[in-house]
Amino acid sequence: MTGTVPEAAGHGGALVAIAGVIAIATLLGLLFLWLRQPPLVGFIVAGVALGPTGLELIDNSENVALFAEMGVVVLLFFIGMELSVRAFVLSLRQALLVMGGQLLAAMLLALGFGMLIEATAAETIILGFIIGMSSTVVAMKMLEDMGVLRGNAGRVAIGVLIAQDIAVVPMLIFVTSLGRGAIDYGSIALRILVAVALLAGVLWWFGKHVKLKVPFAERVEHKIELLALGALGLCFTAAALSGIAGLSPAYGAFLAGILVGNSTLRSRVIPVIEPIQSVLLVIFFLSIGLLIDLDFIREFLWQVLGLSVLVTTVKTILNIFLLRKTGSDPQTALIAGLSMAQIGEFSFVLAAAGFSSGALGFDLFRLSIAVTAVSLLLSPLWVSLMHRLENLASERLENYRQVLRLAYARELNEVVRGRDVLKHIYNSIRLAIGKRR
Repeated sequence: MTGTVPEAAGHGGALVAIAGVIAIATLLGLLFLWLRQPPLVGFIVAGVALGPTGLELIDNSENVALFAEMGVVVLLFFIGMELSVRAFVLSLRQALLVMGGQLLAAMLLALGFGMLIEATAAETIILGFIIGMSSTVVAMKMLEDMGVLRGNAGRVAIGVLIAQDIAVVPMLIFVTSLGRGAIDYGSIALRILVAVALLAGVLWWFGKHVKLKVPFAERVEHKIELLALGALGLCFTAAALSGIAGLSPAYGAFLAGILVGNSTLRSRVIPVIEPIQSVLLVIFFLSIGLLIDLDFIREFLWQVLGLSVLVTTVKTILNIFLLRKTGSDPQTALIAGLSMAQIGEFSFVLAAAGFSSGALGFDLFRLSIAVTAVSLLLSPLWVSLMHRLENLASERLENYRQVLRLAYARELNEVVRGRDVLKHIYNSIRLAIGKRR
């Protein structure tokens, strides 16, 4: 009987830690929401604060990593469900051209950086893949906040982002093969060819045929628990089979999402899966924060900030240029280009895959994680600043200080109001203490 007390206390301590993590992540998410920034940035900051180089409340354990991988799998499943096959096929040419230009420029940028630091060929390729990715989650959230997600800018950006997400599959296959000594290019080419052929076949089929009719759909369409279990079961089964076949688990989940999204149960499944996906994504972004080494960032702060700003600036200019050249009008190119300026969440997956396979060195792995995380943290601020400055460009303002003050007038007013509230609370507490004395 006495042996159960320490065990119970241990479970209690674990529950306290979990409660603390949830509370801090929620508070930081609310704080960034109040500052009119995506809450997911707050979740990354929470992971940094609570991680091994922060308060050490949690470490990057295998359980957290497993849930983070599940978050990526469910994200691809959800993207597949929401994908409009006909709309994607119509924007496919522009999406592929822009994505190809992005990857080519990213490879050239990685090549220049790799020559400076004497990186290996495998490391240079992985860095190019990492730089070339943009964040689907961040971009969609920013486009939604600007009210343009369903407009031309949103349609164009989402098309390019989905093309990138699909390209992650052959990238992961290639990256995981780089660290295995002698590279079997024939095997890699075969797996990539199979992946592309499967996806092309699925897109062609659903572009030509009506939606799939699910057996017994009328019996389960109002059973939330069965819909959730069935959808997640299909998602993880497809992911497992894809992984066993030597493809990426995320690829299998994406194909399963397309199947569900083009079935008669689509409208019922999406509202059920969305909350589960949101929770797993919170864990994913927390795990990103856990990966960030604060000691490394402190030591190389200016290098990390400089590379983050450089990559964000180059990607912004390149995106706008490519979108204009492929037929988008200036306003659409500006908004869509800005939304894709950051490095994406799948860059973390690519960096981790490269590091675990031995193809990416530890220092470059830490640098990649740090620059990607800072890029995600800066992205909402960057989009807000560029978009507001563009709107104010015609007003012939006297100096940059005046431009910034006008661009961020609402946020400055909120900060001043918050400061006044805190000052009032502080004065009230002092007055109450004085009366007691």
